[in-house]
Amino acid sequence: MGKNLRLKSARAALDMSQKEVAEAVGVTRQTLNAIENGDYNPSVNLCIAICRVLGKTLDQLFWEDENNEKN
Repeated sequence: MGKNLRLKSARAALDMSQKEVAEAVGVTRQTLNAIENGDYNPSVNLCIAICRVLGKTLDQLFWEDENNEKN
């Protein structure tokens, strides 16, 4: 699992800090940082909560494109 740059980008586009998103979904800033860095695999429920806060779909933030993974 690599870095989640789409999550970071979506958060930045809304001018939200890791702390703001983390508080909105009920986790620590460290947990959100670990998700963005690819060090933590969040539950589906947590992924859905993050998507709702950022106004994105699961596919937009968390689906790994097989073509990109092969390169």
